[in-house]
Amino acid sequence: MTDREQIDLLVEKYGALRQEMAKVIVGQTEAVDSLLLSVFTGGHCLLLGVPGLAKTLMVNTLAQTLGLTFSRIQFTPDLMPSDITGSEILDQNRNFKFIQGPVFSNIILADEINRTPPKTQAALLEAMQEKKVTVSGSSYALPNPFFVLATQNPIEQEGTYPLPEAQLDRFMFNVRLDYPSFEEEVQIVRQTTVNQTVQPSKVLDGSEILSFQEAIRRMPVADNVVEYAVRLVTSTRSQNKYISWGAGPRASQYLIMGARCYAAMHGKYSPDAEDVRAVAFNVLRHRIVRNYYAEAEGISTDQIINELLK
Repeated sequence: MTDREQIDLLVEKYGALRQEMAKVIVGQTEAVDSLLLSVFTGGHCLLLGVPGLAKTLMVNTLAQTLGLTFSRIQFTPDLMPSDITGSEILDQNRNFKFIQGPVFSNIILADEINRTPPKTQAALLEAMQEKKVTVSGSSYALPNPFFVLATQNPIEQEGTYPLPEAQLDRFMFNVRLDYPSFEEEVQIVRQTTVNQTVQPSKVLDGSEILSFQEAIRRMPVADNVVEYAVRLVTSTRSQNKYISWGAGPRASQYLIMGARCYAAMHGKYSPDAEDVRAVAFNVLRHRIVRNYYAEAEGISTDQIINELLK
């Protein structure tokens, strides 16, 4: 199958995935699209939203439609690194045996990731970057495809540990979930207050996802589009009144990867500057550190990115 045929098939599967997700998830189309972008580019995604916006349900439904193994890890202050990666135990023959932790799944839901101390958060760093874990000097490969989809509550600050910049940078996207509209909330209440469950159908499997990822990586990108993405990222490092630290080179890489995938999902065989702009907020939102002036004047990160895009 040629790359163009792969992209045509991706458009078809993307539509089917959205349709199956919509059976369970009301609204939140932008968040669903961002999750699908993460899947087809092989990136990780951080979901930011208040409780009750179906973040966990969204990830669970996605795993069902993709036919992938799914693990939910509830991050708490007493969670230990071995609770994530696994540990070695002595078996009945007095030999050490490695027992795999929940990280050995295709999709990991790191629920409320900022509720656990940095030592435990760091247990995910190697998994997210190298797609393996090291326990007692031995390395164990994680299944492929592998995605970490983490949730974070933006309201409560007590008992939370802010994610270090190094870990934030591992996430390709930072997606913000908004409250549903009045009509959507009416539909949510109607669907969820009856004794009836809807099961989404499987649309893809792991091997198909990997083939789509390879086709997207082979997609040609014009030099002017690459330069536009790099120029956008470097503008966050220039003397901006509201920025203390700008985005690193990984942001440029993710802008191009995200633009490729966004273009492919909309039936285009090569991305342009508009596709870069479409993923810019999710890619840059967690890579820009606001300074005192921005906080004092109430300037949000999204407002800064909007100005940079202009």
